Amino acid sequence: MTTFVDRVELHVAAGNGGHGCASVHREKFKPLGGPDGGNGGRGGDVTLVVDQAVTTLLEYHHSPHRKATNGQPGAGDNRSGKDGQDLVLYVPDGTVVLDKQGNVLADLVGQGTTFVAGQGGRGGLGNAALSSARRKAPGFALLGEPGEARDIVLELKTVADVALVGYPSAGKSSLISVLSAAKPKIADYPFTTLVPNLGVVTAGSTVYTIADVPGLIPGASQGRGLGLEFLRHVERCSVLVHVLDTATLESDRDPVTDLDIIEEELRQYGGLEDRPRIVVLNKIDIPDGQDLAEMIRPDLEQRGYQVFEVSAVARLGLKELSFALAGIVAEARASKPKEEATRIVIRPKAVDDAGFTVTYDEAEDVYRVRGEKPERWVRQTDFNNDEAVGYLADRLNRLGVEDRLMKAGARAGDGVAIGAEENAVVFDWEPSMMAGAEMLGRRGEDHRLEAPRPAAQRRRDRDAERADPDREFDEFNPF
Repeated sequence: MTTFVDRVELHVAAGNGGHGCASVHREKFKPLGGPDGGNGGRGGDVTLVVDQAVTTLLEYHHSPHRKATNGQPGAGDNRSGKDGQDLVLYVPDGTVVLDKQGNVLADLVGQGTTFVAGQGGRGGLGNAALSSARRKAPGFALLGEPGEARDIVLELKTVADVALVGYPSAGKSSLISVLSAAKPKIADYPFTTLVPNLGVVTAGSTVYTIADVPGLIPGASQGRGLGLEFLRHVERCSVLVHVLDTATLESDRDPVTDLDIIEEELRQYGGLEDRPRIVVLNKIDIPDGQDLAEMIRPDLEQRGYQVFEVSAVARLGLKELSFALAGIVAEARASKPKEEATRIVIRPKAVDDAGFTVTYDEAEDVYRVRGEKPERWVRQTDFNNDEAVGYLADRLNRLGVEDRLMKAGARAGDGVAIGAEENAVVFDWEPSMMAGAEMLGRRGEDHRLEAPRPAAQRRRDRDAERADPDREFDEFNPF
């Protein structure tokens, strides 16, 4: 049964905002109580938080769909809806968050580091908040916005100071078991180690972590064997340790060739050229292994490597190796810039951005409006309520959408789409849609929406023609 997972695809969905309430205060002897509809609650966020007690992404492998709770709708008597509860997902230290295209969204390193993976939707305003001198008693309220939903990929990159790399059965698991308190599975067949092992080593006053990266063979950087899955675990290390088997039973292998092959795989993977290297010649307790180590050591030292002869089984040469690694780790830590205390910086997302674009979509014969404000207003509009649609038209006019449409060449009756193609709202444009108080009519009504809609008829005819090309159509005349 799998107990270690270092890469998962997670489907997160933040909570939807609650709808606003359209209500009129009713009380004995107070016939004109006024609007008292409350606002909807905010939807809950989905937040990733680093917890060093978590070491694997196994939990999200078994249940990859996560959703925060929705905000509650508003109610009469100016009662606002309850906010949705945020969903907190704990991840291991060193988790990288990517989108489906492989772009890095966040690199979560350090206890308590957070990333909002899904933003909860805003709650809709009730009619009490929408009332004005012109609309004294609105017969509508704004809808809550849907929460952000997206697919993300979580990749765990082990935060270790030292990474042991080498061929399967070179003795990496044995070495980490005697240098630290880690207890990996050890056996005499290739690919015994199927997951990275992490151990803590104390050498004098220096405490550092050491990781055993399994499965490096020729072609690992292209996906052969297990190497590609685990090469990411060496990216954060301060020093690479090549563990070479001096007593291999395979006649076509020797330690120097193994070193060259592993170095080539690391080079093709990329990003590790600046890491210091140490070579460990393992299994010198075997006579042939000792002889081979003495033979190849001068060649390795001539290449510039610091070489240690050890035996994990007989526990030979381990102290010298441990203190040498501690020195390199301490030097690497000292060269890093001093970490300052984490500062909490609040950068609220701008909601007053009036920027938008108007383009003509020739294929669909509509003018397409894209922008944060127009698209948000459309999501908040109840299109079953004419007064709410009229209010949307007024807001768009005040934003300058009408002027921009005129400059783009739009004429009365042309179709206008607001939003992305897959979920755009299309309506027939009528210039000078700004309303006066005399045009509002009764609550929930707007006389401007009673006019004929030629653009809508043209779209219906075009869609029907696509469905049945042989059908004959009469020329549409709106008059």
